[in-house]
Amino acid sequence: MNTKLTLLLSAGLLMASAGYAQQSNPDTGKNKPTVVAKEDLRDDWAALSHYARENKQVGDPKPGENRVVFLGSSIFERWKTTVPEFFKDRPYLDRGVSGQISGQLLIRFRQDVIDLKPKAVIILAGSNDIASNYGHLTNEYIMNNIRSMVELAKLHHIKVILCAYLPVFDYPWRKGIEPAGKIMALNKLIKAYAAENNLILLDYFTPLVDERNGQKPELTTDGVHPNAAGYRIMATVTEQAIAKALK
Repeated sequence: MNTKLTLLLSAGLLMASAGYAQQSNPDTGKNKPTVVAKEDLRDDWAALSHYARENKQVGDPKPGENRVVFLGSSIFERWKTTVPEFFKDRPYLDRGVSGQISGQLLIRFRQDVIDLKPKAVIILAGSNDIASNYGHLTNEYIMNNIRSMVELAKLHHIKVILCAYLPVFDYPWRKGIEPAGKIMALNKLIKAYAAENNLILLDYFTPLVDERNGQKPELTTDGVHPNAAGYRIMATVTEQAIAKALK
């Protein structure tokens, strides 16, 4: 093949390739850029995606590991950022998701508790229900979700530690609903249920409460969430409850 013919064939191939690479949209006649579809998470009401990747990385407990899962909302989620040393070098997995109500914790229970194969789970539920984050939810609604989580845990031989909720005098984002009495009423139900079912009760209310049945000002950032000092008090009673549950 002579040089001139070779050059002509090469030029033709290049033009054909360029034409193929820049095909027009048959509907509009214009080049159509590739569009990456955004993931639709409307079905993930309980935020299962929040810890999905981390759960895969964690893997199964090591032999002899007394793994404990902390299941709750912002109280637990903020704990690991406010006092991260509490979770360092301990077999504790924090699975708090800010803003969640008890029904969302129940939906997450299989993925964020059962599948992690812990020896024990600490369930802190109810405050966001009382704060009416998702409508007007009753203490009976909260207790039904707690009962379901306890039954699931027992079925999978996971020790249960139920929490008496932290005191709250008022919610900064939902002022005037007077939650203190509602939290005390919920705690009464939780304590009775724990006693009836031989469950460990972790009392976060008593060491943090002030004379108004809210949190002591020196132990909280906003009347709802503990500060570092508050979390250190919580750490003490938590370790005691875990030791009791695992003995």
